[in-house]
Amino acid sequence: MKKLTFSNGDKMPILGLGTWKSKPGEVYQAVLWALEAGYRHIDCAYIYNNENEVGKALTKAFSDGLVKREELFITSKLWNDCHRKEDVKKGLLKTLNDLQLEYLDLYLIHWPISFKKGVGFAESREQFYTYSDVPLGQTWQGMQGLKSEGLVKHIGMSNFNISKLKEIIALGGDGPEMNQVEMHPYLRQEGLVEFCESNGILMTAYSPLGSGDRSSSVKKQDEPNLFEDKVIRDLAEKYQASPAQILISFSINRGIAVIPKSVNQERIKQNLAAAEINLKNEDMDQLMKIEKEYRFIDGSFFTGPQSPYRLSDLWEM
Repeated sequence: MKKLTFSNGDKMPILGLGTWKSKPGEVYQAVLWALEAGYRHIDCAYIYNNENEVGKALTKAFSDGLVKREELFITSKLWNDCHRKEDVKKGLLKTLNDLQLEYLDLYLIHWPISFKKGVGFAESREQFYTYSDVPLGQTWQGMQGLKSEGLVKHIGMSNFNISKLKEIIALGGDGPEMNQVEMHPYLRQEGLVEFCESNGILMTAYSPLGSGDRSSSVKKQDEPNLFEDKVIRDLAEKYQASPAQILISFSINRGIAVIPKSVNQERIKQNLAAAEINLKNEDMDQLMKIEKEYRFIDGSFFTGPQSPYRLSDLWEM
């Protein structure tokens, strides 16, 4: 499988198993199926509320000799309530304990949004911190400290736009090595991709299939379905693949890591097989020229009337 290379030479498999929305009781088996199928990259996060079960699966895989720790690339993310410098390490240690690991290969600031300690999802103004209260630079200094301690090998962020990345880069020291954002043919993020490439920041695409299985409370009634797009369906027929495999291959052919989620054994295998699909240049051109634009994870749950944040804090507007 193709791998992405960090500036120090470390490599990350370009395709990983996503665990967002994987329910406790399902994710344990999904991780084991993925490892058995050949996945060596697992993407996690504290807020997914399933890291303890992922950790049990990893521990079983290690003890059974299915895989060695050094053969895996494990990513997790710092939640919004641990953005104060003194809380960053606490957030990581909770994740390491749940995953039953001594270090992470990659640790990301999940969102450029800060909550007060212990808040899962802020619902009132009093539960938020502002950028004046907790500057992003303070959080980044905490992340740099984790890397210098050897608790994480690489650091980066998720859902950061160009202006926020520039703010972090300007701080100096260890810079961001990864930016994980929603990406698919309806949200190609070309400007952000160009900026990250020019600044040595690798990228990971989340929700590459459109995240149709997320809660109805954060979905709009008229959302498009990537699987029904004519261009995608025609390419699936051309390559004797599924629409999902074409969507996964789309990111891989751009040199962008991709982390489709599944708890179905057959689909886990199918998703992995998408790494072997080499889309022709003219087919990539078709996908890059699809006129429809849509962001499935729009961040509006962080920017309501009780929030000090706006969508412009998240996306290029």
